[in-house]
Amino acid sequence: MPDCPCLAIEGPIGVGKTTLARMLQPKYSAELLLEIFEENPFLSSFYADRQRFAFQTQIFFLLSRYHQQREASRLVQQQPLICDYIFAKDRLFAHLNLHGDELETYERLHTALAERLTPPDLVVYLKSSPDVLMERIATRDRPYERSISRDYVVELAQAYEQFFAA
Repeated sequence: MPDCPCLAIEGPIGVGKTTLARMLQPKYSAELLLEIFEENPFLSSFYADRQRFAFQTQIFFLLSRYHQQREASRLVQQQPLICDYIFAKDRLFAHLNLHGDELETYERLHTALAERLTPPDLVVYLKSSPDVLMERIATRDRPYERSISRDYVVELAQAYEQFFAA
């Protein structure tokens, strides 16, 4: 059976990736692959102290996203697939939060894992102003996101702009 198309939606925290993915899913009778972030035991600690918890948080996300994307490879053989993130996102976050030996270690692991994944057929990049992103983050009121700083959201939005400009 030939592979079906895979659409990924990407952008910074609070931009509406999951909302758009859920809206498109029934229209295209697609399987939905949503990022699992609630299971990361380091996430709330990370937002409280980025420097101290960055490596643990990032490695957990890297492995979680890798396993999800491997599952996506199986799913896309059966029907269209819509994802609310791309694997490359993980590296973008790593470069914001890791430095020195931690970043070097991360890069080696990411490179080894990325070689085993197939990128999506189409990526839709969503963007918004930091003010709107902060408003949406506050509105959804996830406990672990309450301490996200505006500076971090600005930094993240800029990183996405650079990533998609390349």
